[in-house]
Amino acid sequence: MRETPQSPEDQKRSLVEAQDGFIAAFGQMGSAWGISRTMAEVQALLYITGEPLCTDDIMERLRISRGNASMSLRALLDWGVISRAHKRGDRKEYFQADQDVWDMFRAILRERMKREVDPLLASLHEIRDKTNTELAGKSDAGRGKRPRDDDPELRQKIDEHNARLDSMLRFFETIEALSQKFVSPAGRGLKIAATLLTSPLMAGGGRER
Repeated sequence: MRETPQSPEDQKRSLVEAQDGFIAAFGQMGSAWGISRTMAEVQALLYITGEPLCTDDIMERLRISRGNASMSLRALLDWGVISRAHKRGDRKEYFQADQDVWDMFRAILRERMKREVDPLLASLHEIRDKTNTELAGKSDAGRGKRPRDDDPELRQKIDEHNARLDSMLRFFETIEALSQKFVSPAGRGLKIAATLLTSPLMAGGGRER
């Protein structure tokens, strides 16, 4: 039995439901990125509709307050995943999302690096500097001696401590260097690297002999 074609109204309703499902799923992912659900939903709305929306449009669609909408839009602008737009003859300010998925997620990764990895790297450098001075005993005002030379066991513990710190520092410095190539505004290697790593050749999916 042939199905009755959907009316334009039904098709529009189905589209809105599909968009709402995407927005809800994207919002749930927001907590994994360390951002608010509303901020993720605003970005998802602008992306999935593919058209500039004003603050009033966003408030109505997501049923959120003006303050919540404005705060989320400012944060998304700072992240670089949306931009301002204007419509001829309309004095309202509109916003649109970057439609390039790779650019969008590169911006998200860049912000996470800035918020999570960079402060940790700075702390590790500070701790390492501390071990180079105080723990290493480069100056002992009390006795004018180097404690690490007086106590072989202490010297070994300090050396092992520094070795572990150095290993951690090298790891995060490598991650930071990679981020400059892959997730910085000028870095365009994320898509290329992902494509290469998932290619049949790299995945061992070459032709069987």
